Amino acid sequence: MTPETYNEETSENTYTGRPSGEMSLYTSSMNSSESNRYRLRMWVDEDYNPQGDGGNLEFSVQINVYGKDGDKMPVATGPASEVLLSNIPEDNQYDDGTDTFITGEDPNNYIWYSGKLWRAVSVNNEAKTTKLVTQWNESVIEFSSGNSAFEESYMKEWLNDTSVDGFLGNLRDPDKFIVTDSVWDATMDDRDLGSITRPNATTTVTDAVGLLNMYEYQSSNNGGTNGYLNNGLQWWTLTPYGTYDVCYIKSTGATGYQNSSYIYYGIRPSINLKSGVRIIDGIGTENDPYRLEGDSDTNLSGTLLSSRYSGEYITFGVGENNLFRIVSHEDGTGTKIVSAEPLKDYGVFKTIAFDTNYNSDYSSMTTIGTFLNEEYLTSYVGNDYINFIEDSTTWYLGKVGDGRSYKLAKYIDTNMSGYADSIEAKIGLLRYGELMSGQSDIGDSNGVYWMLTKVYARGGSIGLSYINEYSIMSATVYIGDIATKRNIRPSLNLKSNVVITSGTGTKSDPFEIELQ
Repeated sequence: MTPETYNEETSENTYTGRPSGEMSLYTSSMNSSESNRYRLRMWVDEDYNPQGDGGNLEFSVQINVYGKDGDKMPVATGPASEVLLSNIPEDNQYDDGTDTFITGEDPNNYIWYSGKLWRAVSVNNEAKTTKLVTQWNESVIEFSSGNSAFEESYMKEWLNDTSVDGFLGNLRDPDKFIVTDSVWDATMDDRDLGSITRPNATTTVTDAVGLLNMYEYQSSNNGGTNGYLNNGLQWWTLTPYGTYDVCYIKSTGATGYQNSSYIYYGIRPSINLKSGVRIIDGIGTENDPYRLEGDSDTNLSGTLLSSRYSGEYITFGVGENNLFRIVSHEDGTGTKIVSAEPLKDYGVFKTIAFDTNYNSDYSSMTTIGTFLNEEYLTSYVGNDYINFIEDSTTWYLGKVGDGRSYKLAKYIDTNMSGYADSIEAKIGLLRYGELMSGQSDIGDSNGVYWMLTKVYARGGSIGLSYINEYSIMSATVYIGDIATKRNIRPSLNLKSNVVITSGTGTKSDPFEIELQ
């Protein structure tokens, strides 16, 4: 690279705001959803010594960055189906005669709804409904007890569970926003990636929430692996591969199939927006997603946090670990939250053994429990926030796995007739199948973190669960593994009188809170 000589500018730049008398190294424009990184290389003449210190080869330089707000991009408003397709180039649309699919590697099809970031997948040509799927994996469970049929699966039950433990029960006003009698094509398909043929709907399931099938995944990028639906994690699809196996998407974007009863992959719920749902703000990018009428709240100062929705972001605690997400309102009055990403020390994920004495039952006496209920409170949460937390929360220690329902992480049976074993502590961890127990990012923002729930393995052995970086749940396989150091996502319950002071609950504008 040839060095370039810069001189001080004699006049100011009214476009960027740079004053006169400074060198101008680079000028450009960017939109609000961009972030740019620059590298500055400097060549210094060996005789350069303006400070007159005899040439000890030391000097300093100050870099200033100037910028001004430009014109705000116009926001298109109207029915979601119309706004989405009108802002997607025709080259990134595929009409199969029934649905028009949005295609490509990263189109502007992001939507923020009910505390979650979604991607718009397709628009039905006749009904004008819009199919969405979450950008990230909202939780992790087994697909079923052994059969690959979606109708009979734990997956369908979890997605449409209207209790505090299920996905639909934590979705905002579903009767207003989504088609609650959506038809999901769960026809078996054992063809390889690249065989893009619409299934013949020999097996369909009617319910509010489903998953994408293999045809829908492939239609997003012409059967390739690098389309926008590849989020870098592993997740279940709706499509059976055989009697016992279900198709899933690998972290590479390739496809595979696995037995439905002892593999734990991520869940990306899918819904259909009603034709009358309108977009009122946003431009469809990740940092400025479309916002829906009725779900774009402003001026929330004084609103109880307990009235808000799973997935919304809040500021809680001090330093680099102060971003949390709402999990649920499990105790009926307060708000359960979890760290948005694993705990860090100076930018590096902190690791800790679950228990150095090999106890797999969580309590404030285990290694991880002692840390969370002592050092974490004082050094990471801080005195200003400790009083926001309920003094004691019930943490359920149920057992799941090898074909057992997700409900057994909390209850003694699937009828929910009583609770599983539990302990009381101020700070705990998420359990199996709980909302926000998947992965909501890739790369430097996720890690391998401990959970509370024990897992039966084939042969009857029991291990302790943890989520890996690809959103696959695994379990310890021998007692010494309890002492292996893994990451931590602290979870806690905030008191019922915590109120919002500012913010909109998005990742870029989290709620600020105080005690009422």
